Amino acid sequence: MSGIYIHIPFCKQACHYCDFHFSTSMKKKDEMVLALVKEISMRKEEFKNDVIETIYFGGGTPSVLAIKDLRLLIEEVYKNYNVVENPEITVEANPDDLDNETIRQLANSSINRLSIGIQSFFEDDLKLMNRAHNAEEAKKCLEEATKLFDNISLDLIYGIPGMSNEKWIQNIETALSFGIPHISSYALTVEPKTALHSFIQKGIIPPPEDEVAQEHFEILVEKLEEAGFIHYELSNFGKENYFSKNNSSYWLGKKYIGIGPSAHSYDGKKRGWNVSNNTLYIKSILEGKLPLETETLSKTDRYNEYVMTGLRTIWGISLDRIQTEFGQTYLDYLNQQAAKYIEDHLLFVDDNILRTSRKGKFLSDGIASDLFMLNLV
Repeated sequence: MSGIYIHIPFCKQACHYCDFHFSTSMKKKDEMVLALVKEISMRKEEFKNDVIETIYFGGGTPSVLAIKDLRLLIEEVYKNYNVVENPEITVEANPDDLDNETIRQLANSSINRLSIGIQSFFEDDLKLMNRAHNAEEAKKCLEEATKLFDNISLDLIYGIPGMSNEKWIQNIETALSFGIPHISSYALTVEPKTALHSFIQKGIIPPPEDEVAQEHFEILVEKLEEAGFIHYELSNFGKENYFSKNNSSYWLGKKYIGIGPSAHSYDGKKRGWNVSNNTLYIKSILEGKLPLETETLSKTDRYNEYVMTGLRTIWGISLDRIQTEFGQTYLDYLNQQAAKYIEDHLLFVDDNILRTSRKGKFLSDGIASDLFMLNLV
């Protein structure tokens, strides 16, 4: 099973923390949709022997597109690819785009999953992050969306400067009050060249504190597990049967095609990425050329990726797979590097699977980097 990711590179305004590729100018929106349609068709040969299980609209903000544009793109996928009977079709959306009529139109399409960028239910947090919606819109859109959609995910951000534990607990409890079956939650990170980075450098906003973020993470895990959520990936929590099939396929190393500017693709051996420029992307596609760069992953690259994704998930790192796919040298190295973390109760081995302990979850990315192989090809 494989997936198709479609990047919609437009936003009404720039969130202060975001370093994804997008434009706040909508002038090229119609041209972009036509280019996306064409790229979907141009790349069908890559998946001629594969079955599409997921279609995911990410961004940017896909909900700025008209429903007719989303329908057109989905129809083009069906026209050019072999799609399973009931694919997971997700659209990322912001609360300010989800009025009652839009929610109704989305529900009457083949789209069956919404991922809503709430981030916080507090006005001061939303202003600090420069979100386009307000707290009232966040609650109202969830009230309406839950009437028509069963499969909804929402995003929350923790570790925001000035956010107390009590305030964070209120955010979690408000999210839970809507009966949402999936929550993705991330620590506020300061990316270079973002407005947030500039504000922190100038002393306008205090920097996020790692200790606060870790405390918020531990509260999050405890609250969501109490509410019946499964912590299946570092930043993702789902009720049973509500894990994101799209995101899970990334972590499990399945193939996917990325459509649109800056979108990434993976076929098991090679990784590719489109140019991160809307004008150049449209020009290239309309000329019949894919604006795509690729790299072939070495055995070490593939090992490192598996270690990184495996440690972030409940599926862990299969030591049998390490030996079979990468060889004894890699297995010996992994065991050697992991020993100190096992001793510190940050990692454990169960049924020949290496996993993070509850104590080690928040540190999984740092631990993974210490398990990376650096000098073999």
